Amino acid sequence: MIFRNRQDAGAQLAERLQIYKGERPIVIALPRGGVPVAAEIAQRLAAPLDVLIVRKVGAPENPEYAIGALAEGGELWTRDGAVQELGVSPRELQELKGRQQEEIVRRVRQYRRGRPMLEVRGRLVLVVDDGLATGATMMAAVRALKTKGAARIVVAVPAAASSSAGRIRKEVDAVISIIERDDFYAIGQWYYDFSQVGDEEVESILASSGTAGETGASVQQVEIAQGPVRLPGDLTEPESCKAWVIFAHGSGSSRKSPRNTQAARALNDAGLGTLLFDLLMPEEADDRGNVFDIRLLSERLLLATRWLRERAGGRAIGYFGASTGAAAALRAAAEPDNPVFAVVSRGGRPDLAGPCLPRLRVPVLLVVGGNDETVLKLNQQAALSLPNAKVIVVPKAGHMFEEPGTLSRAIEHAARWFTGHLDHAPGASSHPRRSLQ
Repeated sequence: MIFRNRQDAGAQLAERLQIYKGERPIVIALPRGGVPVAAEIAQRLAAPLDVLIVRKVGAPENPEYAIGALAEGGELWTRDGAVQELGVSPRELQELKGRQQEEIVRRVRQYRRGRPMLEVRGRLVLVVDDGLATGATMMAAVRALKTKGAARIVVAVPAAASSSAGRIRKEVDAVISIIERDDFYAIGQWYYDFSQVGDEEVESILASSGTAGETGASVQQVEIAQGPVRLPGDLTEPESCKAWVIFAHGSGSSRKSPRNTQAARALNDAGLGTLLFDLLMPEEADDRGNVFDIRLLSERLLLATRWLRERAGGRAIGYFGASTGAAAALRAAAEPDNPVFAVVSRGGRPDLAGPCLPRLRVPVLLVVGGNDETVLKLNQQAALSLPNAKVIVVPKAGHMFEEPGTLSRAIEHAARWFTGHLDHAPGASSHPRRSLQ
């Protein structure tokens, strides 16, 4: 077995962890690679997600050879006999520890932005990484969580070396893995896509995944189906859900887009339910022509709208589109009898919606980066054809809103637009929670 990517591995691992869902676990990821895996688990278990920063401590003459690992909080674990075997002096060990401590401090500051780590005392903690090779960083993490007072610790990894899993089992309540092999050479051998996870992705996942399970939001994995079409989706309903927003992701993206999930989390905090779904099936997405087929994408969005409308309890619905997804949202919103009451486009291509624009009567917000000059002009021109549109320019932002703080500002504008228009739309109100399956 080989996993497609970390998200796929997390989804499969989550199935084996369902037995813990009723125990209100906290999911703790080891950055960076463990974060996308853990995010899938946290979402499917409706559990809060956080990180524990752990850094490998390498030998003085060979940094790639782990003699131990250091966890935030100062918990240092060293491999049995490794320090003595290499003749590492106490002074050298302190110097090695100091170098990693600096990186731990940097990551804590960057990932948490001043907030404290989730309280694990007295709780069941699921510790997640993308694999278990030597087990050094996991061992340091386990020791640190014990120091913090975790009641029970379960280590969850998609793939593990048998010897390392055996050592870890002596320290925790359980080790859950899908692949456990003696012929384990590297974690990457079990993934088709083992590309590096960057700091920005970690930040975005944490911003979007944080505390859904703690705040009473209902998180469901759903499937939108019609004939042979099967589109997976992630549906989140806050405790007092006032209205719904359906996301339409951009070209080359999916429902797991870090930017869209971050936006969805902000809308959930504002009392809006969200549906993120894949506009294309995997085999369709492989054809680049489909990615830019606005007609096809808008049809899929209309399918999702009908699906949600049957389950929305009369609450108003809006669209949030990005890039080509924004064009699909505008085209779909222009269709007769579409129940949508508001549309937001982030870095969108409204020009691709073509002649549909003048038919749109719902309020449309076009959010564009100030440095995205070509797309900004396209949005300004499109606004002239839209009967009820507003263009907002986020200064210093590029097309992807990757610059610090720019995505948050774009999301703030979107949240105000949706709450302002959907709260007052016919049928918009808070309804008692019910299953949307």
